[in-house]
Amino acid sequence: MTDSGGHAGSDRVLDRLTRLHPKKIDLSLGRIERLLAALGNPHARLAPVVHVAGTKGKGSTVAIMRASLEAAGYRVHAYISPHLVRFHERIRLAGRLIDEDALIGLLEECERANGDAPITFFEITTAAAFLAFARVPADIVLLEVGVGGRLDATNVVARPAVSAITPVSIDHVAFLGDTLAAIAGEKAGILKPGVTGVVAPQPGEAAAVIGARGAAIGAPLYRAGHEWRCRADGAGMRYEGARWRLDLPRPSLLGAHQVLNAGTALACLEALSGFAVPEAALAAGLRHIDWPARLQLLRRGPLVAQVPPGGELWLDGGHNPAAGEVLGAVAAEWRDRPLDLVVGMLNTKDAAGFLRPMAPYARSLQAVTIPGEENPLPDAAIAAAAHAVGIAAETAPSVDAAVRALAGRRPAGRILICGSLHLAGVVLAENG
Repeated sequence: MTDSGGHAGSDRVLDRLTRLHPKKIDLSLGRIERLLAALGNPHARLAPVVHVAGTKGKGSTVAIMRASLEAAGYRVHAYISPHLVRFHERIRLAGRLIDEDALIGLLEECERANGDAPITFFEITTAAAFLAFARVPADIVLLEVGVGGRLDATNVVARPAVSAITPVSIDHVAFLGDTLAAIAGEKAGILKPGVTGVVAPQPGEAAAVIGARGAAIGAPLYRAGHEWRCRADGAGMRYEGARWRLDLPRPSLLGAHQVLNAGTALACLEALSGFAVPEAALAAGLRHIDWPARLQLLRRGPLVAQVPPGGELWLDGGHNPAAGEVLGAVAAEWRDRPLDLVVGMLNTKDAAGFLRPMAPYARSLQAVTIPGEENPLPDAAIAAAAHAVGIAAETAPSVDAAVRALAGRRPAGRILICGSLHLAGVVLAENG
């Protein structure tokens, strides 16, 4: 995904880096450890790290922590993936996205240090992030796992300040295993002896595996429903932990699941020693979370201009059955006007599983093949999956054409574009 602005230089380097290894994902720590050693082990010289794994909610949890810590006056580095519009979103230095010149310099330095040795794109770009984080002063680093945990390139950090595991569900089965227990075992691989592991609400099997791993290595666990609780309370929410008893506003991100993500973020901040985050900063952070394509209402741009009066255009990057459940729960509350879907997905995803929870609430669906994507699910396959779960569906040649088709429906409804983070990125780029 390239950005039409002035990022041709970094795009060229990033493109070269994708060719250093035949596979996009090849989980192992040997290659990145070798490269980091050649770079002088920058990952050993970081500010305190909060390391976050999990299937869903990782990004929201990091975004909520970042907003709260910045509201308390701390300088925060953050590493997330994937990006939506441009790669720079992955590396945030002391509150600002990395700039183009710094990014090119770091990537080229890593490229020289690596030589011709095989290394994946995620590994070499993670090394670049560690180099940036080691050189730019900050108070704390928020580090999001790419895939899994145990063998993820971020798991070279030997002693984080806090580890966190957000809800685990089935995803990336080709790399992590096809059972909840196997996947939870990979996520629990980020737990470290003597380091508090904050655990979000988990399915029973996953909770058992994480609990066993924590006990085996001596990682004290701080678990939802045991040591801490967070629930919606009236218009706000209530957090209760070992030290904190807080009544706070609900997060600015929509959906009941965001209250749980906020709870996980609060539990991490509560478990951090040496950081004072007053209640006023937590409240300010929750009100101003910057996390695009998570049930985002689009307010301007060429796509929005096509929507008739009384209609709305929404965007969400969720792409697995767990994300479908979340969207289904939101759709159940959106009964004041019809819901029409625009869906594009990857061919590795379970389209019927994603769409099924939304089926009772969707008036119609326009299926699109994601443009510029190596492994898109063809629009006809998405439409077939929609029909299979009971949603009236057609194919459209583009998102623009899909929105145009739905804009003619009466009464005007809510149009939700969903099914893929890559698709969300395309929409955000094209819609300005």
